[in-house]
Amino acid sequence: KPSASPAFGFSSCGRNSCHHLAMKSFARVLVGAAVVGFAAGETVTPVQKVIQLLQNMLTKGQEEKHAEQVQFAAFKQFCDDTSTEKKRSIKEAEETI
Repeated sequence: KPSASPAFGFSSCGRNSCHHLAMKSFARVLVGAAVVGFAAGETVTPVQKVIQLLQNMLTKGQEEKHAEQVQFAAFKQFCDDTSTEKKRSIKEAEETI
């Protein structure tokens, strides 16, 4: 089931991939506009402010993702260790029975 209009060139892509492509395109347009503004020696424009906000959001999102990955790795290690310990305990209990 298509999630985006064929006018955008997406005939049958997943919702997240279409959204991701659209956001990348939008970001490229904003970055292009910012480069033109900086080259002209202008003060900070509203578009540049939006670009800065988006860049800050990206940085914050990447930091949060990394923190979640670290936390998940620790939790996964705990689960693996607990599972191994429980299996060993079950095996020992079965041998004594």
